[in-house]
Amino acid sequence: MKVSHALQCVPIAFGCLCLTHAFADDQDPSVSPSGADEWKVSVGPGLMLSPKYPGARELRLLPIPSLDISYDDRIFSQGLDLIGINVLKGKGDAYHVGAAISLDFQSRNESDDPHLHGLGNVNEGPKLKLFADYSVSLLTGSVAAYQDIAGTGQGLLVSADLVANLPLTSRFLVSFGPGATWANAEYTRSLFGVSAGQSAASGLPTFNTSAGLRDVHLNAYASYDISKKWVGSLAVTVGRLQHDAAHSPITERRDELNIVTAINYRFR
Repeated sequence: MKVSHALQCVPIAFGCLCLTHAFADDQDPSVSPSGADEWKVSVGPGLMLSPKYPGARELRLLPIPSLDISYDDRIFSQGLDLIGINVLKGKGDAYHVGAAISLDFQSRNESDDPHLHGLGNVNEGPKLKLFADYSVSLLTGSVAAYQDIAGTGQGLLVSADLVANLPLTSRFLVSFGPGATWANAEYTRSLFGVSAGQSAASGLPTFNTSAGLRDVHLNAYASYDISKKWVGSLAVTVGRLQHDAAHSPITERRDELNIVTAINYRFR
């Protein structure tokens, strides 16, 4: 499976990681294609560094599991995608179209920063992800839509990314490329809007939002096969908030940095 994302930047980094894990599997001489009924299982620990909330000045560090599990390149659990399916896939991984239930650690709590008091909390929750990608040579273009299905008010996000995969050696892969994320009105209102009631409680000025471009970003990724069984990876996303996300009184920093690093053991 090859997927990329730009969900709020945290999943952007992991989306880039997923895409290039798949590419690395294609190049890895230790992985021998054995026909249709093939399991690929790779698991390990990971760390994710990301803003405490969208527009936050401070970062937070979270331990996360790193999963790369698939069956026949059809059903998978990979990155932040808890469970997914490639409904359509092209010969030689030329394209994929599918759906997944994706985890999302993005949230905002009043306790995160004094200036958030009175705004209320925005909880994290799973999202329904619909995705498609198409590869030509070393380039992969992808689009993904993420819909809140937990009633957290995080609405809908749509991302588009272009990634160049460069296998520097048989064991070392580097990947990079630009992307952008669009957010609907529900998302921008929940994460960046300030209603009259919230203004009175927090002291922040009222701020009305609408649908529009959330961010532009650059993904970078590297993976290295330490041995036939162990692989290390590092995904970095640097983004900049746009439109209402950039100008909201909630936002303290427009630049966003997200880092995901992991070490995985290949069982098969």
